[in-house]
Amino acid sequence: MDTVLANVTVSVTELKRNFANILKEMENTPVAVLNHNRPEAYLLSADYYEQLISHMEDLEDAKLVRERSGGPFVEVQLNDL
Repeated sequence: MDTVLANVTVSVTELKRNFANILKEMENTPVAVLNHNRPEAYLLSADYYEQLISHMEDLEDAKLVRERSGGPFVEVQLNDL
C-alpha cells in the first residue's frame, strides 16, 4: 500500500476531464494524482509551490547557522569594513 501525502486526491482521468475546476477548488492545498489508485504525482498551486521552496530555503539557512555557530570566528574592526 502506498502512502498518499495529501488530503485531496483525484484520478488521472478526472484530472484530464476537469483540470480547470480542480485547479479552482484546490484552495492552496496539494492534490495527489492517482493512477490505478496509486499516487502518481502531486499537483501544487504556484503559490503553494513558492511557499514550499521558501520554507526549504529557510530550513537550509537554519542548518548553515547551526553548523557555523561554533566558529571559527574572525575579529573585524568596523573601520576595516
